[in-house]
Amino acid sequence: MLALQNITIRRHTRTLIEGATCTVYAGQRVGVIGKNGVGKSTLFSAIRGELLPDLGRIDLSKNVVLANVSQDTPALEQPALDYALDGDLELREVEARLRDLEQRIEHHATEADINALVDAHDRLTTIDGYGARARAAQLLHGLGFVPDQQENPVASFSGGWRMRLNLARALLRRSDLLLLDEPTNHLDMDAALWLQETLATHNGTLLLISHDREFLDAVCTHTLHLERERATLYAGNYSQFERQRAERLAQQSQMHTKQQEKVAHLQSFIQRFKTHASKARQAQSRIKALERMEMVAPVLAENEFEFRFRRPEKIPSPVIHISNGQVGYGDKVLLRNLRLSLEPGERVALLGANGAGKSTLMKSLAGTQEFLGGDIIRSPDLRVGYYAQHQLEQLDPTASAFLHLRRLDPKASEQNLRDYLGRFSFHGDQQMGPIEPFSGGEKARLALALVAYMRPNLLLLDEPTNHLDLEMRQALEMAINDYAGAVLLVSHDRHLVQNVCDTLWRVADGTCEIFDGDLDDYATWLRETRRKAQRNFKNKAA
Repeated sequence: MLALQNITIRRHTRTLIEGATCTVYAGQRVGVIGKNGVGKSTLFSAIRGELLPDLGRIDLSKNVVLANVSQDTPALEQPALDYALDGDLELREVEARLRDLEQRIEHHATEADINALVDAHDRLTTIDGYGARARAAQLLHGLGFVPDQQENPVASFSGGWRMRLNLARALLRRSDLLLLDEPTNHLDMDAALWLQETLATHNGTLLLISHDREFLDAVCTHTLHLERERATLYAGNYSQFERQRAERLAQQSQMHTKQQEKVAHLQSFIQRFKTHASKARQAQSRIKALERMEMVAPVLAENEFEFRFRRPEKIPSPVIHISNGQVGYGDKVLLRNLRLSLEPGERVALLGANGAGKSTLMKSLAGTQEFLGGDIIRSPDLRVGYYAQHQLEQLDPTASAFLHLRRLDPKASEQNLRDYLGRFSFHGDQQMGPIEPFSGGEKARLALALVAYMRPNLLLLDEPTNHLDLEMRQALEMAINDYAGAVLLVSHDRHLVQNVCDTLWRVADGTCEIFDGDLDDYATWLRETRRKAQRNFKNKAA
């Protein structure tokens, strides 16, 4: 299906991938992993033919149909359902052929045209073209589009929802090879769970870039790890990759230690006897042995990112208490009858579909938007650290990381601010230059640093893992677990939620209530709710 033949890819003066060779066979679902900046998306560009490797070649099987998610969505008046269906190129081609043949036969029927019309109808039946709209509607529903939305024009949707439409187009295309680059970044957990179940039964070949280990475990049969300019393909999902890599590194470390002992012994002999005539031949023999020896590389420790949320100066109890609360905007109430309370040390995950009111509730708790009603008791010592869903867009691209921090605390000494940024792995010139060229991961790290700086006793984190690689997500997990205050988290990363949260709040049906169960129970509830909605949809259609 796909073969990388000793490829080297450089961007400007930097080598991203060097001498990579591996083969992906038909039907394999491969998770492509590695730190931000190692070249994952660049590799996808090369597979799509948008750039050529500097060395080597990429071979695709003949007539392979490739699908990927477009990054651009024009502001069309076309209904969302029709826009998604356009992803099925063969369906649209057969439909166009049928329209052309029907027009020709209407004016002048020939035997050839009639035979071609029969063939076109046969092909439409083969590809289940008559059920295409229902199939597309079901897919859009899984991605969070309720039936009434599916007929809305594309232009009426926000950027994140348009990306879901592009994902739908890619999934509807009849492809041999599907490339997905961080497909869950614009999804809530409900849609991410649906996509996970869909991709786990995907019949074609899949290359998937993701930093969500639960998603990778559920979907992938193989793992392609990019690290230090190398690409290594492992059999198995992410958890199996971790075990295999740990075993390989342990063996490599052991082999390197033994080899270094042998090298030291040979060098000691050479130094002692290279000037002795009686031992000169043996010394030369050992020199040649050293020259022939294929050196085992040392195992280099990863420069793992680590940070901590600063301990709050005061930790009130409760942090915040809500009775009969109402949340919304303008005159529109999204959530009502809210009876919620947060205590120090609580770790709560907020679950629910996009548009249900999660982010609006977070804004109201943060104080950036007023509650529409209810009895809201905030501790006088409440200090909120709010990481908004689009936090990166609020950063000033022309300002430095240092200036962002200085604006928070004008009285702090330069050295204290520099030391603080250093704890978030910002050093030297990176502290003082504009952040515009920062990667998404670096901007996310800066945004977390700013949230943590003011010593909040309530952390509100709305999709903080977008743009974070696996190492940074692990660091965030550890930081949350070590934090003394209360945390309310919205995230589609199941691993993070499972490892930091002990309480689940479900936003649905116009309110927010405690969900009695764990994430597996929530996934089961979602499947049952989705099946019920599909039955109702089919009954209405009938």
